[in-house]
Amino acid sequence: MTKQAPLDDQITLDQLDRDPFPIYRRLRAEAPVLRVKAAGRTLLTKAVDTKYVKDNPGIFSSDDPNTPMKRAFRAHTLMRKDGEEHRRERMAMAPAFAAKVIQNDWMPRYEEIARDYVGRLPRGEVVDLFSILSGAYAARGLAILLGMEEASDEDMLEWSQALIEGAGNFGWRDAPFARSDRANDAIDALLDSIQDRHRAAPNNSAFSVMLNADDPIAMSQIYANIKIAIGGGINEPRDALNTILYGLLTNPDQLEEVKRNDDWDKAFEEGVRWVAPISASSRLVTEDTEIRGYLIPKGDTVMTIQASANRDEELFDNGEVFQVYRDKNPHQSFGNGPHFCQGTHVARRAVGKVMLPILFDRFPDMEIPDTDAVIWRGFGFRGPVQIPVLLK
Repeated sequence: MTKQAPLDDQITLDQLDRDPFPIYRRLRAEAPVLRVKAAGRTLLTKAVDTKYVKDNPGIFSSDDPNTPMKRAFRAHTLMRKDGEEHRRERMAMAPAFAAKVIQNDWMPRYEEIARDYVGRLPRGEVVDLFSILSGAYAARGLAILLGMEEASDEDMLEWSQALIEGAGNFGWRDAPFARSDRANDAIDALLDSIQDRHRAAPNNSAFSVMLNADDPIAMSQIYANIKIAIGGGINEPRDALNTILYGLLTNPDQLEEVKRNDDWDKAFEEGVRWVAPISASSRLVTEDTEIRGYLIPKGDTVMTIQASANRDEELFDNGEVFQVYRDKNPHQSFGNGPHFCQGTHVARRAVGKVMLPILFDRFPDMEIPDTDAVIWRGFGFRGPVQIPVLLK
């Protein structure tokens, strides 16, 4: 009889938050399918397995009732839906993410924001780019793209972090949910207040296109879509930017080659491979199945660890190392299958095409004076939460 995967009761969520990569490296070699008691899930750490799960939504459903996301967002969001229901809500926002709209509407605005925010930075000082630039840049651009410019950078950053912490609150603690409740209330109030403006003057922002659609989705789901975008649309580009900066500034030879060849796009792809901003995703098993000879029973929840898949020795040489000029880079940081990240092309352009060249043009000799002062955190979402850089 086929057995379930072994159960681990030693790995803790705190360990995964502080530094999951040594754990993932061990699991890829010794236990690529492992039930982790602290997470309440079966972790999958090999690239072929994580891709298989994402490519087969009929067996591995996004509609996982065991995640804290519904409680955190106070809605059953498109992130936890499959099939036509998922497609309809995803497509409701799609016009705001069309290639021409990104190029013609959003990237000029992102460039304005980047030049403005970089121009404010003090030359010759050590500053924490996490707190002074990366998050604020992502927040301002996203507020414009979503059509909620009235929200301050501080508002957007707080709402994003509150929703993300709530969605990742696998311990079901009260405090993160209280924080996400406050964020929900504030977002709802703002969206209520700007509906008339968007109905009177429709535009290409996500809120406007959803409100003014010929066959709009339910208002509750319009609000939920905006909240999902706030949750992921700030953390992902913010953490990607900080990770890429760390990778480049600690590998000056690669940085010089990137500058010489204008290969910021390659630096972006390597950064999000090396440390995936969205590191893990849950899927509900809809029927008894097997992975690597282990029974994965109906009703179980698997967690695909794309942060680990992106360093899988079967696909990547020296995957633990930041290396811009790889022969191939089949990372899974933006997902695959029906839930491929809708904001991928915005993040690629906003970070790789806009911010990185502007930042290094103004501060070509930036450096990290003390790499020990850089603090990394996160299990479901990961990046530096402190990155002090000398601007010169």
